[in-house]
Amino acid sequence: MIVIFGALAGAAWGGYLAKKRGGNRLDIAQYAASSAIAFGLLALFASIVLARVL
Repeated sequence: MIVIFGALAGAAWGGYLAKKRGGNRLDIAQYAASSAIAFGLLALFASIVLARVL
C-alpha cells in the first residue's frame, strides 16, 4: 500500500515539475515515470524498514 501511494505521488510530482518547466507531453511522461520509480523504491525501502521494526 505504501509503495503504490509512493509511486502515484512520485508520478504526480514529476508530471507537475515537468509541466512547470515547460515540457511537452513526452517530457511530462518521462519525468512522471522516473519520479514514480524513484518514489516507489523509497517507499519500498520504507515499508521494509517498518515491517522489520514493527
